[in-house]
Amino acid sequence: MQNAFMAEMHERLAAARKEAGFGTVRAAADALGVKEVTYAQHENGTRGFRRDAADKYARKFHVGLEWLLTGKGPKERRPAKIPASEQRFVALVGYVGAGAETHFFANDAPLDEVPAPNGTTEETVAVEIRGDSLGSFFDRWLVFYDDVRRPVTTDLINRLCVVGIEDGRILIKKIQRSKSRGLFHLLSQTEPPILDVRIEWAAAVKNMVPK
Repeated sequence: MQNAFMAEMHERLAAARKEAGFGTVRAAADALGVKEVTYAQHENGTRGFRRDAADKYARKFHVGLEWLLTGKGPKERRPAKIPASEQRFVALVGYVGAGAETHFFANDAPLDEVPAPNGTTEETVAVEIRGDSLGSFFDRWLVFYDDVRRPVTTDLINRLCVVGIEDGRILIKKIQRSKSRGLFHLLSQTEPPILDVRIEWAAAVKNMVPK
């Protein structure tokens, strides 16, 4: 069996995806916000991918870019150390429990503050996953989002989003168009789809990191 150095680039990509806890190609594509067929071709080797795509994959799967591209260098990504005086925090506004339903705290008062990952804005907030609603690997992970859309915009279709629906529930689901005007389907890897619902607001999942 080939080791990580001798393996082809697409084989290293597949290994990185699995070790990061994404059990399927679809789950990884959803988290990355890319087309499943495109990612699948990158991983099975039928289509090469460039450095910009590799950088996106390396960041999501927490591996070194040069290791992914060439098999050389450290496999694990080494995050830049941020001085404590420069560390930013965002509000932890709720948690995701059974059924991928997000429970917000009274008066929207934040439960806590958590370190902000790269790319956050003043509007970014976080929720904490509790349990296996998104798969057991993601228990206690943090989900970050901002840029809330009211109503849903076309760029959120087929992306993993934090979604508020008309009955008051707030979910983390992949949004898909319905044949019924103004309604959508909400999909996940571990639960039955929720069909033909009206979405009050939605925001793309910006980042997911272990707590």
